[in-house]
Amino acid sequence: MAIKDESATPKMEEAARFRVNVKLVLARVVVRDANGHAVGNLHKEDFQIFDNGKPQVISDFDVEHLAPQPSAAANATNSIPPSAVQPAAPSTFPARFVAYLFDDLHLNFGDLAQVREAALRRFNALAPTERAAIFSTSGQTTLDFTDDPVQLKQALNKLMPRPIVETQGPTECPLISFYQADLIVNKHDQGALQAGLNDYIHCANLPQNMLNSPSTDAFVEGKASEVLNVGEHESRLATTVLRDLVRRMAAMPGQRNLVLVSPGFLTPDMEYEDNDLVDRALRSQVVISSLDARGLYADIPFGDASNPGRVELEIPGQTYTPTPRTVMDTLSATAQDDILSVLAYGTGGNFYHNSNNMEEGFRRVADNPEFYYMLGFTPQNLKMDGRYHTLKVTLKNREKYDLQARRGYYAPRHDVSAEEEAKREIEDEVLSSEELHQLPVALHTQFFKSSDTSAKLTVVARVDVKRLHYKQADNRNQNDLTVVTAVFDHNGNVLQANQKLIQMRWKDETLQNKLASGITLRTSFDVKPGRYLVRVVARDTEQQLMSAENGAVEIP
Repeated sequence: MAIKDESATPKMEEAARFRVNVKLVLARVVVRDANGHAVGNLHKEDFQIFDNGKPQVISDFDVEHLAPQPSAAANATNSIPPSAVQPAAPSTFPARFVAYLFDDLHLNFGDLAQVREAALRRFNALAPTERAAIFSTSGQTTLDFTDDPVQLKQALNKLMPRPIVETQGPTECPLISFYQADLIVNKHDQGALQAGLNDYIHCANLPQNMLNSPSTDAFVEGKASEVLNVGEHESRLATTVLRDLVRRMAAMPGQRNLVLVSPGFLTPDMEYEDNDLVDRALRSQVVISSLDARGLYADIPFGDASNPGRVELEIPGQTYTPTPRTVMDTLSATAQDDILSVLAYGTGGNFYHNSNNMEEGFRRVADNPEFYYMLGFTPQNLKMDGRYHTLKVTLKNREKYDLQARRGYYAPRHDVSAEEEAKREIEDEVLSSEELHQLPVALHTQFFKSSDTSAKLTVVARVDVKRLHYKQADNRNQNDLTVVTAVFDHNGNVLQANQKLIQMRWKDETLQNKLASGITLRTSFDVKPGRYLVRVVARDTEQQLMSAENGAVEIP
């Protein structure tokens, strides 16, 4: 694009980079009645939100009805010759995207086989407007969004457990869990260490006088450090994939669901990262649901007989009292669920666990509640110290309802500038599918086929500047206009995005001319023949008005 006169000089032209910043605290709330049905008739005045026990003013409120909506077609105007404008076509683009992330770093063969069969049945029943994708935490299995059941089945069949190191076998001596290793190394828990020492003495057939030996302590602590390092590496890798997938999902134009299929895993000392993941998902309108692949599980009360060091025999005639080992195993199994529930409840998703009906589980985690509420508030005098704040959302007069919302958030570690906030708002809107009409923007598409396999797609946006306000400075009428144009393929995958900043520095006579003609921007993309969704978002600086227009084009 090149605009030569003083009225609108392009300052930059670059690919739009999507980024999320933390400033406004958001909470997605699901309200269910006694029958478990989502409630959708509440208003902002019905809610209360507390930050560290202090009531907050709800500044942002929205209720969403998650029914699939067709993409809007391009608006037609007369500024482009009719022969050059692609007629608006009925939208057949997908309205819902579900990414399935299989945690092959932690899944075992038995659990994976069970969830694979249930997932296949789910994929065979995809709705016409639904697309599914398959990813794995190891990164070894990847299938982008598609409605092809053959491709989905092939991707499922490639899944297999891929731990960073082989899982400790029953003959491992001592057999220390990730949970126990965290207690020993990070929390200096003497009970956890003693349990490890007891295991080592028994499984290695060492004399009892070695129990308190410094060499025995050092060996067990060293083993715990090894287990902790591997466990933390796997957990960080899994959460990194989750974060990248949320960013990837943010580019989808419709409803966005991410389903984590996992036996659960621990994330010690990663609470800030977990909260950041929830916040990214909220701002990107990605709903995360989780399915506990262990199904209905139970701890063995007296240990596993396959590992002699972990057997805890009940003494005849005496009441059994759980030892630290049994308590740790129970707490470990429960703790693995924490990350699954935090992600699901914090983003408005479903958490399916303690059931072997995996087919029902996939149905539930893939479906959103029909209604949810997005609440936002700006904490007063918030310190940028990265500290944790507890959140509680309640209803004023409807105690019979059940509420699901995030449990807390971490304060930002640095402030966010007005420029960063404006960029975030634009990016969020580009990645949405809704239209806004605060600024008059007309969208048109043109294309030229240079061959049977290549074409030039031109997106023309005309901005009516009559409703813009201008700051008076240096005898000029000043305002800035940011316009982002993005192209999505027929599966909703973003192909290209381009951002332009128009600095308007108009003299009075130029302003009068522009009030009549407006600003016309052209952005071209090299594409192949096919069906595309085009989205244009415009935002001005002075009033912070925003518009978003959708268009559909088919290149034969």
